[in-house]
Amino acid sequence: MDTTVVPIWIYMVVTILSTLHADRNVYPSAGVLFVHVLEREHFKGEFPPYPKPGDSSNDPITFNTNLMGYPDRPGWLRYIQRTSHSDGVLYGSPTAEHVGKATIIEIIAYNRRTFETARHNLVINIMSTEEYPLPYQAEFYIKNMNVEEMLASEVLGDFLGAVKNVWQPERLNAVNITSALDRGGRVPLPINNLKEGVYVMVGADVQFSSCLREVENSQNQLRCSQEMEPVISCDKKFRAQFDIDWCKINLVDITKMIMIHSNRPDPGTGVLPDIGGYNPPPESLKSRDFFADFLITLAVPSAVAMVLFSVLGYSMCCRREGVIQLVHHSSIQKSTKELRSMSKNREISWPLSTLPVFSQSEEVVPPIHPDNYETTSMPLMQTQTNLQNQIQIPQQQPSGDRENYCMSTFRRLEVNGIPEERKVAEAVNL
Repeated sequence: MDTTVVPIWIYMVVTILSTLHADRNVYPSAGVLFVHVLEREHFKGEFPPYPKPGDSSNDPITFNTNLMGYPDRPGWLRYIQRTSHSDGVLYGSPTAEHVGKATIIEIIAYNRRTFETARHNLVINIMSTEEYPLPYQAEFYIKNMNVEEMLASEVLGDFLGAVKNVWQPERLNAVNITSALDRGGRVPLPINNLKEGVYVMVGADVQFSSCLREVENSQNQLRCSQEMEPVISCDKKFRAQFDIDWCKINLVDITKMIMIHSNRPDPGTGVLPDIGGYNPPPESLKSRDFFADFLITLAVPSAVAMVLFSVLGYSMCCRREGVIQLVHHSSIQKSTKELRSMSKNREISWPLSTLPVFSQSEEVVPPIHPDNYETTSMPLMQTQTNLQNQIQIPQQQPSGDRENYCMSTFRRLEVNGIPEERKVAEAVNL
């Protein structure tokens, strides 16, 4: 690492847990990134080894961290552990409100193989600093990093060194680190080694460099609105290791910010006022009469329904209009029934267009349907095989001197009461 980056770590506290069964005291500064690593190797001695000596111990160990006496950590302190075989990391940026207040964090390590636990206390003593807060702060969004990777001292040191070369400040601190998932980002797909992304806030004591302000010009703003990468001259100093989204960089000048103080009520002690002793209900309860409820829920609707039914019956059976409607409905039903019965028994004469043509065959085909067959369902056009009451007439043969006749068939029909034999005679004389 370049020696010019050494002053950077004056205001950043990185501690590693190395003792057990005792409270560990750390002294971070307000407004400066605080990182505390929980290494699994230091907890393995607290758990029994494997039954066979010489086997390498790789127990899955997870950590639970909380503020002593509370179920969760302080609002400024975060914790991350990717898997049970990786180290845990506590990180955050305390504010001036926490200066002078000792924060005790309970750390409990769980061995997932033996289900045993080991406990350790971390005492965080937040100190004040004269440079807090640094007036110029820039927030970078790094797309190719996860938060635990960025919290590593080597990676964070390389990033601060690149920022120092671009910005050229006298004092440069890492103010805060936030995962993109905490800003509403999505979990990436497990392909192509995609990362979640991380936001890194950096503070300095001098104005922003011209390179950092290039993203504010109109050309780059237009490219960002079209979802294109802006043209930044100093991007090559980061591109080798860090993929920065320059459209999401945020430059904040605290000296130009207007501080708004809101009148907040004084917080109370958290203890409810004494309003007297608790008076529970008696054990013996009085009996209750449900007869009135029965009348309201069942009897009253039934009575209303009976009244409506009586009014409807009177209107239909006793009033003149109702009687007329009933008689009319009954007459329609009787007429419909009578018409249906008449349609089944009626006889309809065959039209002349249904007379059969002459046939060369002497065979007389018997009727298919009996005499009592319902003719109302028969089709209008009939073939020779479907005719009833057929008679035979002779037909002259065209060959030979003898007059040879064959029998053709006609049906005996009546048209307007006149027998159809006249038609048969006329056909023979032809």
